[in-house]
Amino acid sequence: MYQVGDWIFYGNTGACKVTDVSERKLPGMEKEMLYYTLQPLDDSCSISTPANGKIFTRPLITREEAEALIDAIPEIDAQAYHNPVLRQLSEHYEKSLNTHDCLSLIKMTMSIHAKKEAAVSQKKKLGAVDEKFMKRAEDLLFGELSVALGIRKAEVADYIARRLEE
Repeated sequence: MYQVGDWIFYGNTGACKVTDVSERKLPGMEKEMLYYTLQPLDDSCSISTPANGKIFTRPLITREEAEALIDAIPEIDAQAYHNPVLRQLSEHYEKSLNTHDCLSLIKMTMSIHAKKEAAVSQKKKLGAVDEKFMKRAEDLLFGELSVALGIRKAEVADYIARRLEE
């Protein structure tokens, strides 16, 4: 069970802070259920969700885990994924997103960046599906890393670059 003040990874929203934990009885229900109220990192809205709901949740990684993950980036061999069938390309990326795992998100962003570099070198643009999923993966990853590292989300990319230069 999460406590008020905990940071968690929630479904496809990403980093959220638990702002309330309470018992609620909804209309038509016989007994009270435990609910979390979550505040997404980048949003002013709040989310109310049952504690035993079906949406994936997990605690965010620690600062030490975040730094170890960043330090491991040079050893990650991320290959660009190509598929002319856009539905299959989207399914491939969705599968990576649905792991809710930072390493998978790093591999995904690195593989799409490799694909983008290859396209640019041929004076082409990266496809819209690739762009969409790269932005989504970076958003989820950078949100979690920003909380773990105690920095603003906008500073994460520079932090990673500086750390890799050391």
